[in-house]
Amino acid sequence: MGNCWTKSEKLTAEIIPHDGAKVYPTVRLYGSPKSILAAYIRFSLLQKSVSFEFIPSNATLREHIQGPDPDGHVTLRVGSELVSGSRETLLRFIDARFPNLTPVGGGGGGGVEEGTTPVMVTVTRLQHKSMLWHVERVLRWAEDLVTRGGKKAVDPSVGTPGMEIKKFARSYSELLEVMMEHAQMEETLLFPFFDAADRGLCKAAKEEHARDLPLMNGIKEIIKSVGVLGSGSRDFQEALYNLSARLKLLLGQCKQHFREEEVELLPLMEALELSKEQEESALDRCFDVMQGTHGRLLKFFLEGLQPRDAMKYLDLISMCSNKEKMESMLQIIVK
Repeated sequence: MGNCWTKSEKLTAEIIPHDGAKVYPTVRLYGSPKSILAAYIRFSLLQKSVSFEFIPSNATLREHIQGPDPDGHVTLRVGSELVSGSRETLLRFIDARFPNLTPVGGGGGGGVEEGTTPVMVTVTRLQHKSMLWHVERVLRWAEDLVTRGGKKAVDPSVGTPGMEIKKFARSYSELLEVMMEHAQMEETLLFPFFDAADRGLCKAAKEEHARDLPLMNGIKEIIKSVGVLGSGSRDFQEALYNLSARLKLLLGQCKQHFREEEVELLPLMEALELSKEQEESALDRCFDVMQGTHGRLLKFFLEGLQPRDAMKYLDLISMCSNKEKMESMLQIIVK
């Protein structure tokens, strides 16, 4: 997923299955650049890794399609096929037209499982998945740095070993920001609910957050030291080993921490039976608390989710009551 963000949005090669039997044609998507539906469908096509071109609603569109709706009408063209309609109609068409690729959208209607799982439980679980994926990714990266000893970059596109360390530092800083905002969201929004249900469990969860913070900040300091040490020196190699060991410890603690929350705390959200208004309010506040994650870092965050989960998270964003904020979040992922 991380390799499919391009400024032109014309994704490179058309997809050829391993048997070489079929080539998928380029998809043309017509819609307003400000349309929430257009942003959603653009993201679903990115998730499919389909070769596509977005054509904004203008005179060119009117030459192809009669009577476009400027308020959010979206049309897909695949060869001679032309399809318009609701989000569910368009998603069903995409899945049917490209059956050999990863399905997009949530179960059935393409949305979050309304009436079965509280939205904040779904939000929390998806955030856990993304953060774990990113911790595992930087751990693998650190282990590869240890193997290479800083003598060469992982590939030419990364640049020199020094440039690679800077990119590693930036990636970890982005992960750290997501993790810090997630912890703040839980402490601000979820812990008051948990505290009302079981004060002992809530206290233990707060202690877990306090335990992880020094480790996360310590890793950031190790990365800084790696950046100033001479590549290939004994101190440099030792710092890389230390970095890898600390990241491995962080991964283990995150897995345990998230598992305990999902087994012991999140079920309490279902037991509380919050009203629809309370859930919507909590979701809006979640986006407020995690401004960085849902703004500058939204692409980074979604990279840590499988396509179906990423679409599910997009459904949660589309539930935001502040339509202007929702539109700005959706536009970020397709710029």
